[in-house]
Amino acid sequence: MARRNRMPPWHEHIRLRNGRELLIRPIRPEDAGPMRAAFSLLEPEEVRQRFLHPLKELDATLLYQLTHPDPRREFALVAAEPLPPGEALVGAVARICIDANGKDAEFAILVSHYINGMGLGRHLMRRLVRWAKGRKVQRIYGHVLESNLPMQTLAASLGFHREPTLEPGLVRMVLELPPAATQTATNGDTPRD
Repeated sequence: MARRNRMPPWHEHIRLRNGRELLIRPIRPEDAGPMRAAFSLLEPEEVRQRFLHPLKELDATLLYQLTHPDPRREFALVAAEPLPPGEALVGAVARICIDANGKDAEFAILVSHYINGMGLGRHLMRRLVRWAKGRKVQRIYGHVLESNLPMQTLAASLGFHREPTLEPGLVRMVLELPPAATQTATNGDTPRD
């Protein structure tokens, strides 16, 4: 019987439309240094859209939280150069965290302007949805700036609906995952948009 080289769970190589190859994989503690370096390459608006307020740098506490997700309730993927963790420049991060109620989970995605517009955000969101379904989450939500129309459009195309929030300038994008949910939001493995 021939042995196949299999990638570890949640690892996949993808090629973007511009030909750039990336490795999507779970975040690792070794990603802290490259993430700090990549953060300095982000535009202020990218940071504001992800963190919902201006942020000049990722401090040690935040970096630790980002790179050490609690496996019982958090999941985070990076899209990075196909190099070992700690050496690979990280171009995108997607996270989801299950709330204390065990039924809802909050997502957040950041795709650098160097690789956005190539379907990577959609691809990462599908992976977060797949993980959440596996954890029997019933509802996924994310807070998005009203001005972040690309994220709202992406979420809506995957079945999310928009809910108002009490915070001015923010909307909540919500995806209901009924127990017998179909795999509609997770079909497709290759970034297309």
